[in-house]
Amino acid sequence: MTVTLSPHPRPADASPEPSVPAAGAAESRPGRRLDDPPLPPRLPGWRGTFAWALVRSVRPRQWVKNVLVLAAPMAAGVVHRPEVLGPTAVAFVLFCLASSAVYLVNDTIDVLEDRRHPRKRFRPIAAGIIPRWLAVALAVVLFAVALTAAVLLTRPALAGVLGAYVVIQLAYCLFLKNQPVIDLAVVASGFLLRGIAGGVAAGLALSQWFLLVAAFGSLFMVAGKRYSELVVLGDAAATRKTLQEYSASYLRFVWSLSAGVACTAYCLWAFEMGRTQDGDVPWSTISIAPFVMAFLRYARDVDKGAAGAPEEIVLGDRVLLVLGLLWAALVGIGIYTR
Repeated sequence: MTVTLSPHPRPADASPEPSVPAAGAAESRPGRRLDDPPLPPRLPGWRGTFAWALVRSVRPRQWVKNVLVLAAPMAAGVVHRPEVLGPTAVAFVLFCLASSAVYLVNDTIDVLEDRRHPRKRFRPIAAGIIPRWLAVALAVVLFAVALTAAVLLTRPALAGVLGAYVVIQLAYCLFLKNQPVIDLAVVASGFLLRGIAGGVAAGLALSQWFLLVAAFGSLFMVAGKRYSELVVLGDAAATRKTLQEYSASYLRFVWSLSAGVACTAYCLWAFEMGRTQDGDVPWSTISIAPFVMAFLRYARDVDKGAAGAPEEIVLGDRVLLVLGLLWAALVGIGIYTR
C-alpha cells in the first residue's frame, strides 16, 4: 500500500514568503546596499535622458557666479578695452571649467546625503543616471584642461589664483565641509577668488575696499544660504552635517555682521571714488542707496528661508534685479566721468 503525504498547510497567521526583487530594481543594482537611500524616479521625457543629465551634472546655471571675474575690470572702468576684455573672458571660461569639475567631485562624494535631500536627490549623480566613475573621470579632464590652459594662455598670477581655487575647493569637498565656520569661509573664498581673478587677469591693482566688499558680501550670501537651508529642511538638516552645528540665531548673526561690514566698506569706497569724479553730481555716492536697498531686499529673502540657491533669488526677484541694474548704471556713470 502506497501512502501519499499531503503538504503541510501554512498556518493562518504565517507571513507570506519574501518576494525576490525584480531584475533591475534599485536594491539589486551593483554597488548598492540594502540600507542605501532609494533612488528617486527618473524625470519624464528628455529631462530624464543621459545626455541632459550629463549637461545638468556640470551645473551650467551656476556659471552665472563666474561673472564676478568682470567686477574688478568694471570697477576700474577698463573692461571695454580689448587688452582687458580678452584675458577676462578667458578667466571666465577657465572658472566655468574648474567650478564644474568641483561640482562633479562634490556630488560624487555626497551622493548618499543628496539622496536624503528633498531637492538634491534629483541631481544626476544622486539619481543614479550618471555613474560616479564617469563623474570623477570628467572632473579630472576638466581640471586638467582648465589648469593647463591657465598656464599656457594667461598670466602666471591667474594660474596661481585658479590653482588656489581648485585646491581649496577640493579640500572643502573632502573634509573642510564638515568643519563649522571653516566651511562658511571656504565657500565665501570661492566668490572672493573669482573677483580677484578678474583683476589679476587684467593686470589691475585691486582696491582694499573692493576686496572688503567682495569678501564680506560673499560671506553674507553663504551665511544666508545656510540659514535658508536650516529653515527649509528643519529636522532633515542632517543631510548637511555642519547644519547640525549651527543655530538659526548664530547664522542670522553672521549674515547681519557681514552685511554691515560690506555696506560700510562700500560706502567708504563710494566716497573715495566720488572725490575723483568730474561734475556736480556725486554718482558714486548716490549709488549707495540702491546698493544698501539691494542688500536689504536680499536679506528679506534670506529671512523667509528662500535664499537656498542665491542665483535663483537674484534672477527671480524682479525688484532685486531693478535695484541691481540701477546700482550698476550709477556706478558706471560715476566711473566713466572720472
